[in-house]
Amino acid sequence: MTQSAAAQKPPATPRRLDPEDAQHALAEVQERLRRQQLVADLVHRQEEGDSKASLVEDLVHRQHEAELKTLLDGLHPADIAFILESLPKDERQAIWKLVSPEHDADVLLEVEDWVRESLIEAMDRQDLVAATGNMDADELADLAPDLPPDVVAEVQKGLTEEERAQLLEAMGYPEDSVGAIMDFEMVRVREDVTLEVVLRYLRRLHELPDHTDQIFVVDRQDKLQGILPLSKLLVSEPETEVRAVMNSDFLTLNPLDSDADAAGAFERYDLVSAPVMDDQGRLIGRVTIADVVDVMREDSQEQALSRAGLQEEDIFAPVSTALRNRAPWLLFNLCTAATASFVASQFEGTVSQIVILAFLMSIVAGIGGNSGNQTMTLIIRALAMGRITGRNLWQLVKRELFVTLMVGLCGSLVAALFAWVISHSVSIALVMMAAMVCNMLVGASVGVLVPMVRARFGKDPAMGSSVLLTFATDSLGFFIFLGLATIFLL
Repeated sequence: MTQSAAAQKPPATPRRLDPEDAQHALAEVQERLRRQQLVADLVHRQEEGDSKASLVEDLVHRQHEAELKTLLDGLHPADIAFILESLPKDERQAIWKLVSPEHDADVLLEVEDWVRESLIEAMDRQDLVAATGNMDADELADLAPDLPPDVVAEVQKGLTEEERAQLLEAMGYPEDSVGAIMDFEMVRVREDVTLEVVLRYLRRLHELPDHTDQIFVVDRQDKLQGILPLSKLLVSEPETEVRAVMNSDFLTLNPLDSDADAAGAFERYDLVSAPVMDDQGRLIGRVTIADVVDVMREDSQEQALSRAGLQEEDIFAPVSTALRNRAPWLLFNLCTAATASFVASQFEGTVSQIVILAFLMSIVAGIGGNSGNQTMTLIIRALAMGRITGRNLWQLVKRELFVTLMVGLCGSLVAALFAWVISHSVSIALVMMAAMVCNMLVGASVGVLVPMVRARFGKDPAMGSSVLLTFATDSLGFFIFLGLATIFLL
C-alpha cells in the first residue's frame, strides 16, 4: 500500500470566497490602488525637493501596501488569481509583490497562462525556486514550459527519484492528452488484505488525496486489478478481503487519450476520478473531476474565441499584441464584406429602380446568418462531443436542411407580410419570401460544411467559423435576393 508523499502535506488553504465576494475584493483592491495613485499625483504637484511631501507619500504608500497585504492574505489563491487577471500589467505586478510567498505556487497554478508568464518574469530565480520547490510532479510539469530551464533543473535536484521520473513522464506527453493532466496522488492496496487493514492504513495518513472516491487495487507489478469504492469500504464487514468487494468492471484511461475524450467520459458516466493505465496495464496515475473541469472550461473559452478568429490574450496586453491577434481575421472579414458589397453593386440598376430593395436585403442576409449560426453551433458542439461519425453525417445534414426549410417557410411568411406592408407589392413579398428561404438553406449548409471540413483536415472547427458564415450569407444573400428581383420584378 502506497501513497504519494505530497498528499501527506498539511494544506495551508485560506477561506474561499464566492464569485460575488471575489468581485468585491477586486473592487476594494482597485479602490486602494486608485487612492495610492491619487496621493502620488498630489505629492508630485508639490515643489520638487519638498521632503515633507515625500515623507507623507512614503507613509501613505506603506499604509496602503499593508492594507492590501492584509486583504490578500485572507483570500484563496483562486481569488487572488482572479484579481491579478483583472488588473493592468503595472498594477498586477504591484499586487503580485504583496502576495505571501507561501501562496506563490498555488496562485501560479490558478492563473491563466497569459498572466502566469508576466508573473514569472517579475520573480527572481531564488523566489521561483522557493515557489516551485514543494510542488507535486504533475503541478511542476504544468508550469515547466513557462519556467526558466535553470529553475526547472534546480528544482529537479530536490526531487526524489520517483518524483523526478514522474515529472519527466508528465512532461513527455502531448499538451492535450490525459497524460498531461493526470496526477500521481492516489492510494493503492493489494487484493489479498482485509478491509480492516485498509482502514488502519488510511487512518495513518494525514489526509486522503483530493477527490478520492475510490482506492485502486494493484498487484506487486502495479497492474490494476480493480477498484474499491470508499462507500463499499465503509459499509462492508472489516474481516472481508478486498478482492471480495472490489469492482472488476471499471473505466480506465490511457495517457495518450485526448483530454477532451476523458472529459466526455466523466460527463457521461458521472465520474469523480478515473485510473490511468499504460499499455502494460500498470497504474501510472489518475484523472480527477477537478482536472476535467479545467479542461472543459479551457475548451469552452477557446471555442468562443476561435469562432471570432481570436486566440487567448491578456485583456490588458499592449496594443501591438492585440493587433497581431485580431488583425488577420478582421482583414479577412474586411475582404469578405467588400465582396458582399461588390455583389450588391452589380445590381445597382435594380436597386435604383426599386429602392425598397435596399432596405429589405439586409433582412435576408441577417436571417440567413442567424440560421447558419444556430446550425454551426450544434455541429461544433457535436464534433467536440465526438457524436458525429461517417455513418450519421449524411442523416445529420438532411435533418438540418429539413429543419431549416421548415423554419424558413414559417419565417418567410412573416417577412413576406412585412415586405408587402411597406411596399404594397405582392411580387416583392414573394421575392422576399423565396430569397429568405434560399439564404437560410445556404446558411445551414455552410454551418455544417465549414466545421466538418476543418475538422476533417485536423483544424479547429470553430476557428473563424463566424467570419466565413457571414461572408457566405451576406454575399449569396444579396446575390439571391437582388438576382430574383432582377428576374421577376423588372
